[in-house]
Amino acid sequence: MNKLTTTLKRATFWRQLIQWLFLAWILYIGLRFGMFVQHFDSHGVAPLVPRPVGVDGFLPIGALASLKLWLFTGVFDDQHPAALVLLITFLLMSVVAKKSFCSWLCPVGTISEGLWKVGRRMLGRNFVIWHWLDTVLRALKYLLLGFFVKILLLDMSVFAISDFLHSPYWSLADVKMLRFFTNMSSLTMAIIAAIALLSLVYKNFWCRYLCPYGAMLGLVSMLSLFKIRRNIKTCTNCGACTQACPAQLPVHQSSIIYSPECTGCLTCISACPHSSLNMGTALDTKPMPHWVFPVVVVAIYTAGVGLGMLCGYWHSALTYADYQNLIPLLNRL
Repeated sequence: MNKLTTTLKRATFWRQLIQWLFLAWILYIGLRFGMFVQHFDSHGVAPLVPRPVGVDGFLPIGALASLKLWLFTGVFDDQHPAALVLLITFLLMSVVAKKSFCSWLCPVGTISEGLWKVGRRMLGRNFVIWHWLDTVLRALKYLLLGFFVKILLLDMSVFAISDFLHSPYWSLADVKMLRFFTNMSSLTMAIIAAIALLSLVYKNFWCRYLCPYGAMLGLVSMLSLFKIRRNIKTCTNCGACTQACPAQLPVHQSSIIYSPECTGCLTCISACPHSSLNMGTALDTKPMPHWVFPVVVVAIYTAGVGLGMLCGYWHSALTYADYQNLIPLLNRL
């Protein structure tokens, strides 16, 4: 019983439980969406399954365009409104609770973490890229983010974005995304396999070097109210926190972690043998209980989705007839 109680109190236990449950939910959504599309591919022979709205979460690029349209015109995209709701929710989550989407909810982040843990068991360790090369590679995700920001937010006018968000291509962006996974080219499979293999050896390879979504949330998270804070009076500088940090941050050398690479995974807190670390705000007069941060993360996500539903910005305006007419044209778009 004592062992179980200790496990339940560990800072990362709830994170791992939440992220794997969320991954299972995402896989369920993917399965249901595949069945939804199959109904139209079979011309009505396969049973109709209601379209799972959560699939819009896989359309972040379009959501970024939707965000600009909404901010400049007040028009909320009605074809994939949940994509914008989720983007706003995750941005808000980053402002309040670090880059917690990446380590608590993101299915890619969950798989990536699982891969490097498997790799550590297989090889006995994970490897670290040379510091100079690591710095260069980490810049890639920011360059990719800059590319999308330039194309969508700077180069495209509001009128061009509006036309795009009312085009058949955007209407079927979710279906095209499904086809990407179900009809992969040999090159795509080779690239994914290479990233998976690299993720076995290097911690969070995709997230650390290539994910523009994580780069955006990381920059926003520098404004976060919550940050990892070190009690220098009780810290012995043993370095256990730094060694455990998946983002390779020098936690034991800083009083407060501001880095955009910090995902709020709380791994360093679990690794600290002296309880000298805490995820809290500058207003805290004493260490915040470890359960508070997970509650904040889940509450923001729940509130964001719930508010989107209540305001009518969740379900797509696309009808059965729209999908019936557009899906046969998918390969031409």
